[in-house]
Amino acid sequence: MGVHGTRCRDPRRWREAPVAQKHYDWSGGPAEIEQHSIAKHTVLRAYLARYFSTLVSSPRQDVLRLTLVDGFAGGGQYIHSDTRELVLGSPFICLDAVAEAEARLNADRRKPVKLDVNYFFVEKDKAACQHLEKVLREREYTPRLGLDIHVRHARFQDQAPSIIQAVQQRSPRAGRSIFVLDQYGYSEVPGQLIRQIFSALPAAEIILTFGVDSLLTYANEKTFTPEALAELGIDDVLRGRTLDDIKRSERDWRLFIQSGMYRGLVNKCGARHYTPFFIRNSRGHGDYWLIHLSMHHRARDVMTEVHWTTQNRFIHYGGAGLDMFHLVGYDPDHDSAFAGQHGLGFEFDDVARGNSVRMLMEQIPPLVYASPEGLIFGELFASTCNESPASAAIYREAIENLIHEKQLEVVGEDGATRRSAQIKATDRLLAPQQGRFKFDR
Repeated sequence: MGVHGTRCRDPRRWREAPVAQKHYDWSGGPAEIEQHSIAKHTVLRAYLARYFSTLVSSPRQDVLRLTLVDGFAGGGQYIHSDTRELVLGSPFICLDAVAEAEARLNADRRKPVKLDVNYFFVEKDKAACQHLEKVLREREYTPRLGLDIHVRHARFQDQAPSIIQAVQQRSPRAGRSIFVLDQYGYSEVPGQLIRQIFSALPAAEIILTFGVDSLLTYANEKTFTPEALAELGIDDVLRGRTLDDIKRSERDWRLFIQSGMYRGLVNKCGARHYTPFFIRNSRGHGDYWLIHLSMHHRARDVMTEVHWTTQNRFIHYGGAGLDMFHLVGYDPDHDSAFAGQHGLGFEFDDVARGNSVRMLMEQIPPLVYASPEGLIFGELFASTCNESPASAAIYREAIENLIHEKQLEVVGEDGATRRSAQIKATDRLLAPQQGRFKFDR
C-alpha cells in the first residue's frame, strides 16, 4: 500500500478546504513512513496469507488465477520514522506474500498448485514510480516487467477501466481480483468507481483507506454539504441539519457524522459485505478507515479474523454485538454496549472478545425464537455480520455457550444434535424443546 498524506485532491466542492500537506519524497531515495501507516501493511500481508489458504482448499486444485492491483503503489521502499530501518512497501508485500503462500501450500501437497497472479502497480507521482521501478530492478524482477508485473505511471481513476478489462480477460467468469486502494486522503476513489469495479468483477475484493479525520478537520458549512458528499460517493449524512448545529448538539459530533458517513459510503459502493474498522495515529491525529469490501461473507470473515489476530492499532467505534451502528446519538457513559470497554469503542483484544461473546449470547436467541423453523447458522452470519465486529468464530463461541446453558439447540443436516463440536454453516439453530426462556427486553 502506498503511504500518502491527507491531501485534498480538489474536487469542485472541496476547493475552499484548507489542505494538510505531508510530502513523501522518493526523489532522493526511500520516503519516510510512520508506524500507524505500517499497520496497513500488516493487514495486507496477513490477509493475503489467509486468502490463499482459504481459496486453495481442494487437493485436486492445480491453479488459482488472481489479479492484484495496487492503485496507489508508492515508491516501494520506506524508512521507518522511529527505527530508521528500511521497510518494503505494498508492491513487495504482494509479491512476497504470493511467493510465500505458494511455497507453504505446496509443502505437503502431492499435486502442486500454481498461484497464477498478475500485478498492476499504479502510481501517479513520477519520482515515486521511478523509485518503484528502481527497486524492482534491484530485487531482480526485471524479467517479469511487462509480463505478469505491470507498472503504470498514472492516476488509478484513469487506469481503472483498462485494468478491469484485463482482469475480465484473465478471469471471464467472475474476475477474481484484489484492489488495494490506499488513496490520497478521501476523494480519489469515489463510491461510484468502487461500484463499477464490483459490477464488472463480481469476485473482486477491495481494501480501501479513507482519511475521515482529515475530511472532518477541514469540514465547514461551505464544503461539507449534501452535494459535496455526493461527489465523494457518500449519501447525505446531515439529514436536513447544518454542520454547526450538529457540532453544537452532539456530544461527539465527529463520531455522529462518521457513523452516518460510513453507512453512506458502503451503500454507494454496491458491496454486500464490509468491515467498519479504524486505524489510529498514536500522535492524536490522522485516523482513517481501513475498509474491506466484497460480495461474499466468507471474504468478510477472513478480514475480520485478521483484525482480531493482529491487534495492531485497530479500533472499532461501536457496540460489541449486533447492530453496532446504533451509536448515532449514543451516550458512552450510559450505553450498555460500551460497558467494560476501554472508553470509546474497543480494541480487538481479549476484553473486546469477551464483550462480543456476551452481547451475541443476548442477541442471537431472540432472533432464533422469532422464527418457527429456527435459523441456519450460515444464513444468520451472512445477514448480520456487516453490523457486528465479531467473526464467525466468535459467533460460534457464543452459540456453543448457549447450547451448554440449554438456551439453544443446534441440529445438523443429518438430524444429529450438536454439543460443543464445530458448528457448520448448514446447521440449524432452534429453541430448546423444553420451552423458551423469557427475555427481559
